[in-house]
Amino acid sequence: MTTTLEADVDWKRVCTVDEIPILGSRVVNSPAHGAIAVFRNGDGEVFALRDRCPHKAGPLSQGIVHGKTVTCPLHSWKIQLEDGQAVAPDVGCTKHFPCKVEDGAVFLQL
Repeated sequence: MTTTLEADVDWKRVCTVDEIPILGSRVVNSPAHGAIAVFRNGDGEVFALRDRCPHKAGPLSQGIVHGKTVTCPLHSWKIQLEDGQAVAPDVGCTKHFPCKVEDGAVFLQL
């Protein structure tokens, strides 16, 4: 049986939950991954995606968050926050980053 211990995963603290507006986002920069948009939905859940729509590279961080999706501000593509996949009929995806919240701090797996 193989298990992955959380201690083996490289988690980076990026901000506090309070620094992400409800139904909004905060952009953090990673030398290896570029701009990453960290979102908080109306239920307080936190998600992280590359800040680039798969359609025309629009800034997802400037989109509208609704439920577990964000709508790109350029051409209204809807992107799922849980996995970065475009919602049908659109096709494409942007990189998703696992994230967690501990003691009010947001961590990304990079």
